[in-house]
Amino acid sequence: MKLSTDRILTTHVGSLPRPQALVDLLVKKDAEQTYDHVEFDRQVTKAVGEIVAHQVAIGIDVVSDGEASKIGYATYIKDRLTGFGGEPFVPKPQRDLADYPEFRNRMIQFTGPQVFRRLCCIGDVQLRDHDAVKVDIGNFKAAIEQSHPVDAFMPAASPGVVSAFQPNRHYPTHTAYIRAVADAMKEEYEAIASAGIIVQLDSPDLAMARHTGFQDLTEEQFLTQAEQQVEALNHALANVPASSARLHLCWGNYEGPHHFDIPLQKVLPTILKAKPQAISFEAANPRHAHEWTVWRDAKIPDDKVLIPGVIDTCTNYIEHPELVAQRICQFADIVGRERVIAGTDCGFATFVGHAGRVDSEIAYRKLGSLVEGAKLASQKLWH
Repeated sequence: MKLSTDRILTTHVGSLPRPQALVDLLVKKDAEQTYDHVEFDRQVTKAVGEIVAHQVAIGIDVVSDGEASKIGYATYIKDRLTGFGGEPFVPKPQRDLADYPEFRNRMIQFTGPQVFRRLCCIGDVQLRDHDAVKVDIGNFKAAIEQSHPVDAFMPAASPGVVSAFQPNRHYPTHTAYIRAVADAMKEEYEAIASAGIIVQLDSPDLAMARHTGFQDLTEEQFLTQAEQQVEALNHALANVPASSARLHLCWGNYEGPHHFDIPLQKVLPTILKAKPQAISFEAANPRHAHEWTVWRDAKIPDDKVLIPGVIDTCTNYIEHPELVAQRICQFADIVGRERVIAGTDCGFATFVGHAGRVDSEIAYRKLGSLVEGAKLASQKLWH
């Protein structure tokens, strides 16, 4: 992981708007409909090149492939692992939306119905497609060679988030399930890191899942399970250096009440046990912006790097660069300017076919404001 000693670097969480032609193919692939495989590969390669070039043109330092080849950050694994099947799983409403059915219906009307499929674990989980991550890496490295970003990262589903989206109907315990997923995902994590790309472990299971996939647990049970999920993650990263990994924490990338979000101070001790050197987290939206004080008061290991979200990913407001700079400086005062990279709360296109609140063009304008804010923060912190 490249760090800077003379300015604040910029990044984001991973997913970015995909071209409609690729979206149409991804939906067909996910639904197991007939689609043109050659055209799919061509569209993915083209999209990755354009997405990386766009990030570099804006000024983003640490870029991603936009998750162009994936239907969603947590469910793409069903195409790469065995053990998932049966009828699509229909989850309970998020706990914060359950008491507001009219609002929830309006959300569905605005974003459209969910088109990606969530399956259950109904058999042994093992890696069956060894080539998918190699193709992703090849497309990304080709784009990197063309656009020359400062650094690059690729998101991958953590064992815990796989279990949060695809419930266990096979293993005797949750621990056995996530351990099997960790063993199966290990090769993907190692392949990304070995290619010289930072692997980002998407881990909203450690926060969001408290009011979504694991909402029926007590808080004590949830925190105990979160510890197990971090242990499984660290097991899967045994051969990946901490400096080659970062973890993304979030409470759900949707515009809702979020009044059942578990407070950061309750999960942070567990988060800090995770192996990845850098931690990406929400710090801009109205429910979590105040929690910078939790980081201030915590005992953060000297080797950890913070990637606070200084741009909200649920609204079309384009943050003023001065506000972005203020947020960056708050965290620089906590861990030092060299250990802060400016990021976003979450992705801008976490699931294909599920329209987000943020317009595609505005999403890139917001990233532009992130870059401008990082420049202002750098001036304040170094001059």
